[in-house]
Amino acid sequence: MRTYGCQMNVHDSERLSGLLEDAGYARAAEDTTADIVVFNTCAVRENADNRLYGNLGHLRPVKDANPGMQIAVGGCLAQKDRGEIVRRAPWVDVVFGTHNIGSLPALLERARVQREAQVEIAEALEHFPSTLPSRRESAYAAWVSISVGCNNTCTFCIVPALRGKEKDRRPGDVLAEVRALVDEGVTEVTLLGQNVNAYGSEFGDRQAFSKLLRACGEIEGLERVRFTSPHPRDFTDDVIEAMAETPNVMPQLHMPLQSGSSRVLKDMRRSYRQERFLGIVEKVRAAMPRAAITTDIIVGFPGETEEDFEQTLHVVRESRFAMAFTFQYSKRPGTPAATMDGQVPPEVVKERYQRLVELQDQISWEENQKLVGREVELMVSEGEGKKDGAHRRLSGRAPDNRLVHFAVGDAEEPRPGDMVTVEVTYAAPHHLVADSGVRNLRRTRAGDAWDARQGRPVQVTKPDVLLGMPKIGVPDEQPAPAGGCCDA
Repeated sequence: MRTYGCQMNVHDSERLSGLLEDAGYARAAEDTTADIVVFNTCAVRENADNRLYGNLGHLRPVKDANPGMQIAVGGCLAQKDRGEIVRRAPWVDVVFGTHNIGSLPALLERARVQREAQVEIAEALEHFPSTLPSRRESAYAAWVSISVGCNNTCTFCIVPALRGKEKDRRPGDVLAEVRALVDEGVTEVTLLGQNVNAYGSEFGDRQAFSKLLRACGEIEGLERVRFTSPHPRDFTDDVIEAMAETPNVMPQLHMPLQSGSSRVLKDMRRSYRQERFLGIVEKVRAAMPRAAITTDIIVGFPGETEEDFEQTLHVVRESRFAMAFTFQYSKRPGTPAATMDGQVPPEVVKERYQRLVELQDQISWEENQKLVGREVELMVSEGEGKKDGAHRRLSGRAPDNRLVHFAVGDAEEPRPGDMVTVEVTYAAPHHLVADSGVRNLRRTRAGDAWDARQGRPVQVTKPDVLLGMPKIGVPDEQPAPAGGCCDA
């Protein structure tokens, strides 16, 4: 399984893996030639096309040497290119779209029996992805989709044409999935939506998202709640209040800016202006002073002038983003922006992009330096940093989602999903280091779940809150709570 693109695609890939395993397939070992290769694609940027067709070209001789191999292409690029994929790469066996990922096992079987490529693109959602089987990549953290599709009409974005109009799940279904995940050992969930804070628009409740956040706060055993990605247009005060007042909702916000110029935002059809964006940032900082705010920015949108770009730099300086995902504008056929006048020359885009990256890296470094000497509680993660032989370093995520590489020292080694308290000793623009050792290790049910997935014997970790009859006598001494880097 090879996944390109956003968290929605990552979550879809978990469903695709679950479907295949449910149909009797097993994941191939890394050093073997797989019988089935599935590409779950993105279409947001031009290099996604190049990457897919390049990888398909590399696979052709492998398939020629293994005639029984099948190659499937799904996701946003498949929804866009449809039969063009088989025309350009006739050795592909199956093409399926964003609305019918549940069809993959049947399409593979049909291609095998009929010995010809199967191209099936549905025009509307057949099943909400979360109703399908899943093979989650993490034992301790999970994606939970609350909506799919998008009702916005941003002129640079092809996603609404490929994902369709917004469809919302009922709150009870979302919470039932979250509770089931917690029962399996998950302690962190990320609520997903193409426009996550527009949740409820389909069933007419403008405060549905803030209510959902608060309801997640009542689920025992759920330690961390995140969400992505919200749209500034729909960011209301009740959401900020729910974030600040719900202890397990993390002090982290990823809110795409795209441009700091109100004129460019109008051309993008982003339905907010610079003042509105900065106003949200100000309210979030007032409610959660230690919140980390991250964003997306596009450089070189058609018609962008030097003055427009300076407005973007102004918003970056004012907002003090912890991090920004920055992109050079990529023309996507089928979007209004692709035919707009004033396409910015590539050399100008590249020069502006470099100035933006340098400014944001400096701000990220300065913001991270403020955390040196502060204790943070990390959820130990898997696959986010190499072990360091000299320091026995592992990696974890702080409440505000900053990545921290920490030295274990002589302490017991924590498992992915366990919680450790460390002191930050060094700051870089994109990560922190804590080399003073683990101050406190809290073994969790998530760590138990990780052990179980590895086939290790599990000693069930007792929950922090016990239900039942109270003990008689003096209560056990409790450790003092450790301060986090992002306490609200």
